[in-house]
Amino acid sequence: MGEINHFEYGWITPALSYALSVLGSALGLVCAGRIRTATGAGQRVWWGLLAAWALGGTAIWAMHFMAMLGFAVSGTRIRYDVPLTAASTAIAVAAVGIGLGIVGTGRLTGVRLLAGGFFTGAGVAAMHYTGMAAMRLDGSLGYDPLRVALSVVIALVAATVALWLAMTVRRALAIIASALVMGIAVNGMHFTGMSALSVHLHEGRGAATGTEVSGLLVPIVLAVVFGVVGLVYALLAAPSDDDRAGAAYVAARLDGASAAAPAEPAPDPVGLRSRSTLAQPGAPFPSRRSTDRRS
Repeated sequence: MGEINHFEYGWITPALSYALSVLGSALGLVCAGRIRTATGAGQRVWWGLLAAWALGGTAIWAMHFMAMLGFAVSGTRIRYDVPLTAASTAIAVAAVGIGLGIVGTGRLTGVRLLAGGFFTGAGVAAMHYTGMAAMRLDGSLGYDPLRVALSVVIALVAATVALWLAMTVRRALAIIASALVMGIAVNGMHFTGMSALSVHLHEGRGAATGTEVSGLLVPIVLAVVFGVVGLVYALLAAPSDDDRAGAAYVAARLDGASAAAPAEPAPDPVGLRSRSTLAQPGAPFPSRRSTDRRS
């Protein structure tokens, strides 16, 4: 039996994982709020994708990977299978996207909320254990069924609450408080699942296949940084409710002013309006020369 250490680098990895989950949750809640105020299907899809990336990619998957940096097993080195690691990312983002699609279309009901929470929670649990299956070490992994079931229940409850918050929370302070709570739920699910793990080392040690964590760290950190920057830029560039209300008010005032102002006549430098002969067919065009001669 291999000795497992979940906090090899002390408090730094759980603190960073919690910070990532809170940051992703806050951005995801703000993006999900834009789904409700979107004016067209294209905008709803756009904000739904951003919210799915923020929640699934940053708050859940990036948090999982950051916490795994502090995971170590005595007597063996740990490597990761890159395709399975990438698949776990896709599972997390797709699961959150499906959940948002269920609860974000039409009126929010209990049935929609439970269905979205089930798909999202099951996807989060699948992401976690797919990421665990991506580990390559000189041993076999075992799980305590009771704790695995408990982690799945936590994932289902946390996902349902997260979707409800995404569809109902609007105020800034409420978003921050919700993100803090969601961070606790996501980390609780992760470490509950990790507590169910046991490693049985092989007698014959061989070279583990896969990529070391240092090889995945740089691209993952860059993806998280550029993803967060892109999300913040999209939120800052998009007009808010106050911006739309202000633009509508200015447009209404301009329309009212143009309707109330009397129409000014066009300039008449040679006095064409005073000559009724212009209205008669075949009448000669008057000029200043003819006017001066007549006078």
